[in-house]
Amino acid sequence: MGKLSNLLTMIELLNTGQKYSIEELSNLLEVTPRMVRFYKEEMEKAGIFIDTIYGPYGGYVLSKRVNLPMRSITKEEITFLEKNLKNLSEEEKKETKLILDKLNGIVSSEVMNPFTLKDENLEKYNLLSRAIKEKRKVKILYYSYHKGENERVIDPYQIFHLEQGWAVAAYCEVKKDLRHFEFSRILKIELLEEKYTVLK
Repeated sequence: MGKLSNLLTMIELLNTGQKYSIEELSNLLEVTPRMVRFYKEEMEKAGIFIDTIYGPYGGYVLSKRVNLPMRSITKEEITFLEKNLKNLSEEEKKETKLILDKLNGIVSSEVMNPFTLKDENLEKYNLLSRAIKEKRKVKILYYSYHKGENERVIDPYQIFHLEQGWAVAAYCEVKKDLRHFEFSRILKIELLEEKYTVLK
């Protein structure tokens, strides 16, 4: 991605209210930590001020939301992500990476403040956010329209929003591919101690 695209993506990531370390932003944007610091300086020149939290668990936080034009995600892109990863060509892998970059900052046209969520969904949001931060597996009881209730172990990557509500993009260990799981269909959720490795 180019400089402008990286700046927009970084703003979108921070717009979620989540704290990101320089290393995390560096990995997500595929640039050096030095470039992440440069992007922060460029934003502040434009009047977008990012708070810096110091210490071993520090990082960047955007305390005031920035309104940007929506970079919406389509159902076709979600369907593409749900294809079996093992069968992807090199070109498809590049396309998947671009879509995942888009997912990292996706917001809907409504105000995406997680603290406006109902208690049940807020609990899921908080637990899944922690799992993503700590790269821990999660066990869920999920309702499928075809098979009813079934248990899954997932590696959650990113929380995002679709027309039908909040969802999490995750690798499903049962289906052996990337899926999205709607909050409204997660009946039970448990954070596991086991860690996962992010797919490259």
